[in-house]
Amino acid sequence: MYWMLLPFRRYFDFEGGSRRMEYWMFALLNLIVSAVLAGPFVVSMLTMETAMGGSDEAVAEALMGGVGTLGTIGLGLYGIFALAIIIPSIAVTVRRFHDRDMSGWWYLGFIVASFIPLLGFVASIALIVIMFLPGTPGPNRFGPDPKDPSNAEVFA
Repeated sequence: MYWMLLPFRRYFDFEGGSRRMEYWMFALLNLIVSAVLAGPFVVSMLTMETAMGGSDEAVAEALMGGVGTLGTIGLGLYGIFALAIIIPSIAVTVRRFHDRDMSGWWYLGFIVASFIPLLGFVASIALIVIMFLPGTPGPNRFGPDPKDPSNAEVFA
């Protein structure tokens, strides 16, 4: 749980590096919370589909009419959560780049590349690969090694 919540403790911290554990546990937390918050929306959609007879036209008509109270609450909570994690997500990704001894501006390059159809797919794969790679051993130009247990100033 510590690694999942660490990016929230370092909310606006774009300095230093972040371990793979911090990045991927935060990603897992986002996946779990998103699935839980999407649950009411999915249940609402399934309920409407069953009530309308399950035809595609009925489902499309139900979507145009709204998703019901449960679905609206689920979407509203998900929207609030999505707004709350924008800054920590960017910050932990930039710190992960720093751990790889890469500038955080690379992240902006990946975001821009994602808007170009075929290049965006390749850039997404490259970003995932970079996030899986280990950090540079020892200190680099962005600060001390976050994996070095002898360095007490890493998370201070």
